[in-house]
Amino acid sequence: MSSALTDLFPLPIVQAPMAGGVSVPQLAAAVSEAGGLGFLAAGYKTADGMYQEIKQLRGLTGRPFGVNLFMPQPEYAESGAVEVYAHQLAGEAAWYETELGDPDSGRDDGYEAKLAVLLDNPVAAASFHFGVPSPEVLDSLRRAGTLTLVTATTAEEALAVERAGADAVIAQGVEAGGHQGTHRDVQENDGSGIGLLSLIAQIRETVGIPVVAAGGIMRGSQIAAVLAAGASAAQLGTAFLATPESGATELHKQALTNPLFTRTELTRAFSGRPARGLVNRFMREHGPYAPAAYPEVHHLTSPLRKAAARAGDAQGMALWAGQGHRMARELPAGQLVEILAEELAAASTALSTKEGEER
Repeated sequence: MSSALTDLFPLPIVQAPMAGGVSVPQLAAAVSEAGGLGFLAAGYKTADGMYQEIKQLRGLTGRPFGVNLFMPQPEYAESGAVEVYAHQLAGEAAWYETELGDPDSGRDDGYEAKLAVLLDNPVAAASFHFGVPSPEVLDSLRRAGTLTLVTATTAEEALAVERAGADAVIAQGVEAGGHQGTHRDVQENDGSGIGLLSLIAQIRETVGIPVVAAGGIMRGSQIAAVLAAGASAAQLGTAFLATPESGATELHKQALTNPLFTRTELTRAFSGRPARGLVNRFMREHGPYAPAAYPEVHHLTSPLRKAAARAGDAQGMALWAGQGHRMARELPAGQLVEILAEELAAASTALSTKEGEER
């Protein structure tokens, strides 16, 4: 890990920015206070909403934290596909007694305005999902004192991250919950992906910048494994989703360990982009024909997801979760960081002992 990144947080534990109201200031503050790096998620928020959360978080902790931005997406070009999907969802709207959302609302999520906020009110770190910012953006953030991280799901994407001038790359394995941060969304992304350990190895052989590993990490022993594989830190999302500080609904938290939800899959059903979640009725029924149209599908299904949550129906919600979801622990976020650190230390000691014995 670069010295600048090391100085941000004493423990190699990053709390993943989970959009949709999960990564609230209370969660980020608890993680940062415990020695990790907490993150806010600016996706789906206005620039002012992001600013207000930054302000609130600064009132909760003096420790460093980060903010995540979604990269703007190109216009969806396939004519009629979203309209067809809307027709197929008409039964859902009737069932939940709500209207479908406007697929064309919110395409411009205020990316430029959010960048302006981060330049006027610099934070310790900024990460980016769904693409690579321009070298000019990354340089301006660096001059403002902000370290930059960009998600990559392949070695080729990691190389683009390094060439653009980012300080670190987040290697996101296919095991990760929520949206895959692929730089170019194509229909073939639906079920393919690279496992985290293989991805770390490929990226380490391709770029020279530090790597933060993300995907299915739930225990300190797994953090030790990705550090041994060459990562500088681990980013955990699902592990923090069940904490009391998380902004996830109780239904979502309970579903992580509910025996009704035994596995996860990548789906476009809720947002139009590949995202990993617990397999439920909505995913099974609508995932096979959901179009590759983001954020149109996200806005189209938003009222359905909210109505399902109000009705207490987890079968109609987007239950984002990584492959390690059954290992979730309902612990305060700060305590979870402490336990992860203890598990990491124990695993690292065991590994060192084994290596010594083998010599």
